[in-house]
Amino acid sequence: MFITVRARRRAGLPLLIVWVGMLAVAGDAHAAFGDRALRRGMHGHDVRVLQSWLTKVGVRTGVDGHFGRRTRRSVRRYERREHHRIDGRVSRTQARGLRRRVERAAAVATPPTGSAVLATDGRTAIAPAGAPPAVVGAIAAANRITRKPYRYGGGHGHFEDSAYDCSGAVSYVLHGAGLLERTRDSTGFMRYGERGEGSWITVYAHGGHAYLVVAGLRFDTSGRGEQGPRWRPEPRAGRGYAVRHPADL
Repeated sequence: MFITVRARRRAGLPLLIVWVGMLAVAGDAHAAFGDRALRRGMHGHDVRVLQSWLTKVGVRTGVDGHFGRRTRRSVRRYERREHHRIDGRVSRTQARGLRRRVERAAAVATPPTGSAVLATDGRTAIAPAGAPPAVVGAIAAANRITRKPYRYGGGHGHFEDSAYDCSGAVSYVLHGAGLLERTRDSTGFMRYGERGEGSWITVYAHGGHAYLVVAGLRFDTSGRGEQGPRWRPEPRAGRGYAVRHPADL
């Protein structure tokens, strides 16, 4: 039996569509919550945010970054409670509604007390009492590299390196806090997490630079004194930077 060229092309088209669709989903694995509709089978940072926020509004959900059967069941419970259409999917409109509920809850929550302070050695910081574990982890990670020099591209091949550039240092700190799985450059941090300043951790990024403010203390590779990842007590204007923060922090 002979198969015509046209038939072969037709047979290959569905496979091509599936392949392109898979790439599209994989390419959005680091999407911010609300940038795309979510459904079963998807994974990524925004799925983790969804799972965390469902728990915050009273629908207990495990956080693993994978939209599986249990997450779909939680979404359906939330939809039923909020009188949404019950289909186990999260549209962008539903995402905005969930965000508003979490923000209202956060507005009445107790704000963080105190700020991180520099130790007497001037190189390490001390987390304030009552700081969340992720914040304590971020400060501990930053303290581990405050004697490292600056090197362009440092910290991007591996988290552990002999020197760091700005985004490599930010990546290391967020990874140490359990908030980042893979390194990013400064442009990549322009879409990290959620928009705006965080209560505990804020990332400032544009195409050429990135730095962090953790519990009120800036961690940056540039500023007064030595170059390289250091705690910088002097303020830095954030004008021109994308301002982002990890979900819930």
